Amino acid sequence: MQKNALEVDGNRLWATLEASGEIGKLRDTGLRRLPLSDADKEMRDTFCAWARQAGCIVTVDQVGNIFARRVGTDDNLPAIATGSHLDTQMCGGKYDGVLGVMSGLEVIRTLNDHGLQTKRPIEIVVWTNEEGARFTPPMQGSLAFAGELTLDEVLASTDADGLRFGDELRRIGYDGPTELGGRKFDSYLELHIEQGPILDRIGIDIGIVISGFKSRGLKIAVTGNTAHVGPTPMDQRQNALVGAAYLITEVDAIGWRHHPQGGKTTTPQISCFPNLPGIIAESAALTVDFRHPDPDVADQMLDEVKAAMVTASEKANVSMKIVESWVFGDNPFSNACIQSLEETADSMGLGYMEIRSQAGHDAYAIGKIAPMGMIFTPCNGGVSHNVGESIELDKTLPGVNLLLNTMIKMANR
Repeated sequence: MQKNALEVDGNRLWATLEASGEIGKLRDTGLRRLPLSDADKEMRDTFCAWARQAGCIVTVDQVGNIFARRVGTDDNLPAIATGSHLDTQMCGGKYDGVLGVMSGLEVIRTLNDHGLQTKRPIEIVVWTNEEGARFTPPMQGSLAFAGELTLDEVLASTDADGLRFGDELRRIGYDGPTELGGRKFDSYLELHIEQGPILDRIGIDIGIVISGFKSRGLKIAVTGNTAHVGPTPMDQRQNALVGAAYLITEVDAIGWRHHPQGGKTTTPQISCFPNLPGIIAESAALTVDFRHPDPDVADQMLDEVKAAMVTASEKANVSMKIVESWVFGDNPFSNACIQSLEETADSMGLGYMEIRSQAGHDAYAIGKIAPMGMIFTPCNGGVSHNVGESIELDKTLPGVNLLLNTMIKMANR
């Protein structure tokens, strides 16, 4: 690496990640740190303490987004921001989101080690509920910050037990006073594990993200009627669970039709009522996710899902409707941020490849209001959203060092 480039303290970064991995620990190697849970509160408290120890000014906004600010010599300028999320999936790993937050913290700690000030302030952001594992839609904190969701919409959302986001946010003490969206970023850079196998398979440690797959999510309600599973003739049944099953299989088929061009579909969640033996299901609810690298084809897939709903509802003698929808990944990444990352990598002698993001990230929302770029680092086997998610420090540090030096360059413009 170039002599005048700074390097983070890899051992310190790893120790921070390991400490984070003890909060909400699941099955020895994973995490269950659902948003606004007690584990989420403990992790938030820990991060805020670390950030204050590093000299940051910590503020929290009305949906619980955390901003840790290192002041600049011209502190009135918009900040160079980085960050990600600390919440996890129900059976999640230790690095998804967390690595991006702790890499931002390590950037600030490294600047402190060298006594370096930047012209622009630097901020680390912890976005609330990126995963959507408890409240939907996913990426609520960043979407609200970007004006894509209203404060009332976020606070009124409920989990599977009927608990309100706003009430749970207040319960854990992160219903902050800072106005939602009331700050500007000069640029936003997010470092994240790839969550796919490309970097690991090819043996390249840095992916500079140039675009994302257009992704859509739908919540679909299926309505039938209860009846006795014994005497009720097959031709008189309105089984909501059967209607959902017909739709699930067709959604999967849509994914396979578009698989050669990189398309994919998933039904990751389903529930039904009453969900008991002896009685036909009156209602079912399912979530459908589909994505494609070509935005026009992703829109076509939406039409195909809607057509599948008609076919499935007629076959099962039930009704179906979309009750909630969301879309992300169709906004362009900033050419200026991509160029800055690539020029910095070249100057540091770091190898990298341009790559596309197939997952959703908070960066997508922020890219609508500020120049945005992303760095991917490898995860072993591409395994993510799994307790077996793992990374190697020596393959991670090149990306973190790229983040450090790019942020310094951008912050001193």
